[in-house]
Amino acid sequence: MQQENMKTLESLEDFRHFSEKELEIRFDQLKKQIVPADKTIREQAEKHWEHVAKPLGSLGVLEEDIVRAAAAQGEEVPDFSKRALLIFCADNGVVEEGVSQTGQEVTAAVVSNMTRGRSCSCLMAVKAETDVFPIDMGIACEVEHRGELYPLTERKIRRGTSNFTKAAAMTRQEVLTAILTGIDAVRVLKEQGYRLSAVGEMGIGNTTTSSAVASVLLQKDPELVTGAGAGLDSAGLKRKTEVIRRGIGLHHPDPMDGMEVLQKVGGFDLAAMAGAFLGGAIYHVPVVIDGVIAAAAAAAAGRIAPAATDYMLAAHVSAEPASIWLLDLIGVTPAIQAGLRLGEGTGALALFPLLDMALSIYRDMDTFAEMEIEEYKPLV
Repeated sequence: MQQENMKTLESLEDFRHFSEKELEIRFDQLKKQIVPADKTIREQAEKHWEHVAKPLGSLGVLEEDIVRAAAAQGEEVPDFSKRALLIFCADNGVVEEGVSQTGQEVTAAVVSNMTRGRSCSCLMAVKAETDVFPIDMGIACEVEHRGELYPLTERKIRRGTSNFTKAAAMTRQEVLTAILTGIDAVRVLKEQGYRLSAVGEMGIGNTTTSSAVASVLLQKDPELVTGAGAGLDSAGLKRKTEVIRRGIGLHHPDPMDGMEVLQKVGGFDLAAMAGAFLGGAIYHVPVVIDGVIAAAAAAAAGRIAPAATDYMLAAHVSAEPASIWLLDLIGVTPAIQAGLRLGEGTGALALFPLLDMALSIYRDMDTFAEMEIEEYKPLV
C-alpha cells in the first residue's frame, strides 16, 4: 500500500502551461479514443455467471459490476488487485452567497488531514487496501501538511472558482485544464499498474455546484435536486436553492453540453472528476462513482462522451435528492443503499470489499458442470 511505497503522481502532466488552443487539440485527440466497452468480453462474463454453481442472479448488482469491470478492462476475469482513490480538492467562489455552514479554511484543514492519513477516506482506504492520491485543483487557503503518508499533488488552477451568481465558475481554458488533469491522472495510475479507480472530492460549497450541475443535466428545478449538504437548516437550504436558480438563470448552460455546464456552474473538482471518468474510458480502467457530487461529474462526462458511461460503476445511492436520478441518467445501478453523504470517495471505498467478494465467487467458484449437477434455468 501507499504507506509502504510512497506512490505519487509525479508524472502527472501540468496543463496549466498550455494555451487554450493546445488544450482543445489535446482534448479532441483523447476524446476520439473513447469507444464502447468490449461487447464480446461482456457477453462472455455474463455467460460465465450463468455457469457458476449458485442461483442465477443471486449476487444482484455485484454480478453486473463484475461484468462491467471485465468489459471495461477487456479481460473476462477483471483484476482488482491494485486500486486507487483520486481525491480532487478545490474551493468554490459561490460560498460567498452563504450556501455552506463552514468557510473555505475547512477545505485546507481536511486536505491537510488527508496527507497525514487521518481523514475519513484515508482511514477507510486502509481497510479497503486502496492507495489514496489527493490533488490540489484549486484550494483557496494554505494547506499545512503537503506530504507524509499521502503526498498532495499540486495542480492548483487558481484559489477557487468564481462565484457563479456573478460570472461563469471557470473560463473555457480552466475547465479544459481541469478535465485534462483528471484524464491524465488515470493514465498515470494505469502506468503504475492500477486497474480499478474511484474518485472523491473535498471542497466547501461543492454540494451547491453539484446540485447546479444536476439541475441543468436533469432539467429539473433546483428545489427538487438540492439537499442540505453538510447540514444547512431550512432557511439555509432555501437560500442555497435560490442561489443555484440565480446562477443557472444568469448563464443558461446547455444541458446537452457537459463541458459548458461544468464551466458555468461547476467547480475545479467536478471538472477533474469528469476528466477521470473520461480517462477511465480512454485507458480502459473502470472508475467507481462515489456520491451525488461524483455522480454529477460522471453525468457531465457522459454528456461529453456517451460511451464513457460503459466504464463507470456506481457504489451507492447518496442521501442527497439528485443522486438516484443522476445514476439513472448515467445508466448504472448502485450496489449500496446506506444513506451515506460523507464524500471524499468514502462510499466508493465501501464498494471495493464487496467487489473482491463477488470476484472471488466469479473466479473461484465451481461451475455446475464441475459439480456434476444440473444448471439453473432462467424463469420465463
